[in-house]
Amino acid sequence: MKIIVAIKQLPDRDSQIRIDATGKGIDESDLQYALNEPAAYALEEALQLRDLHGGEVIVLSAGPERVATTIREALAKGADRGLHILSDDLASRDALGVATLLAAAIKDENPDLILTGLQSEDLGLGQTGVILAELLGLPHATLILHVEKTNTGPGEMSIEVKRELEEGWFQTIQLPTPAVLTIQSGGSKLRYATLMGIKRAKLKEVK
Repeated sequence: MKIIVAIKQLPDRDSQIRIDATGKGIDESDLQYALNEPAAYALEEALQLRDLHGGEVIVLSAGPERVATTIREALAKGADRGLHILSDDLASRDALGVATLLAAAIKDENPDLILTGLQSEDLGLGQTGVILAELLGLPHATLILHVEKTNTGPGEMSIEVKRELEEGWFQTIQLPTPAVLTIQSGGSKLRYATLMGIKRAKLKEVK
């Protein structure tokens, strides 16, 4: 399976937030950055599928040079390679603008699955993954807790996904591939980057 995971770097929740000199923004000079937690669950789901069925996991992220550290973190956890869309204007882009960047980078890869976090911890819009599916013309499902691969015939593949609904209800549905899924937090236990994983990450490709 070839799986692309769209991840986002954002200020660490424990960072000290200071207003900049203009009074209209945040002073970024002392901020610490981290991987968006829902994206971490999307990465974990992709790694588990890869470990079971083979293939590769590619992490994709847009942002300035500093985003490279978060991509390397994902590689240290087990992703196979990275794609970095260098962009300094994400703050001026809405969900459609960001999804357009991601879609352009994904088209040449022809993945079986594209995973995103359900939403980002900073904006919480929950729109980017769904818009991405529309731009790519692919089926999608949201609020996913678990994914299983199901073979439907020679050379064909589908997936069965478990969705979290309201008031303790869940839904299991089947989708053809390729497809886009937005992953809910808490569906699995997150892995940590090992020392060996950190060393190997330095040698993995980031395009």
